[in-house]
Amino acid sequence: TGNTYYVALYTNSASLDATTTAYASGNEATGTAYSAGGQSLTNVTPSLSGTTALTDFADVTWSSSSITARGALIYNYSLAGNNAVCVLDFGSDKTSSAGDFTIQFPAADATNAIIRIA
Repeated sequence: TGNTYYVALYTNSASLDATTTAYASGNEATGTAYSAGGQSLTNVTPSLSGTTALTDFADVTWSSSSITARGALIYNYSLAGNNAVCVLDFGSDKTSSAGDFTIQFPAADATNAIIRIA
């Protein structure tokens, strides 16, 4: 808690992987209702489930948007380097066309939470 986290969308030309260390605008998605840098995440609530620490974010939506993205990067906006926290690969291009583009995060539990440390 105490930090601000963002999620940025990227095209299929982006090279997001385990070596990604920080937010960068190269190959970031563009489109109606999308701004560079992405969108802030809410409900960053660290918790403990048994011996597993986890955090959860509220689903994020770009309303009335026209966006195509292959993946996303969650990063710490509060730190000077915009440090990467988590890379998301959607498995294929996902598109909204004058509609909602939503990232739906999984259940906040020890088995499914988007970020888990056991």
